[in-house]
Amino acid sequence: MKTFDKYKVNLREHNNKIYSYDTHVATIHYGANMKKDEDALIQHGWWSVTTQKHVNYVANEYDLPIIEMDEGKYATGHLNIKAY
Repeated sequence: MKTFDKYKVNLREHNNKIYSYDTHVATIHYGANMKKDEDALIQHGWWSVTTQKHVNYVANEYDLPIIEMDEGKYATGHLNIKAY
């Protein structure tokens, strides 16, 4: 499990999953499995202002674009998406 410098208490990464407080809010996805072959941070839903700051912070730390995709859709492999 990894914690981040700025949000040590309420933000963590475990097995490429990003947790804000105790909620899985995003997944780090590496390009080898995506149709566009791009790395991205897959955001699972709409969040509070604080949680969105957490998601944005992780994307910035890893230099990843954010792609919004429901966790269920992501889990079933619907990855015909394009990172902007």
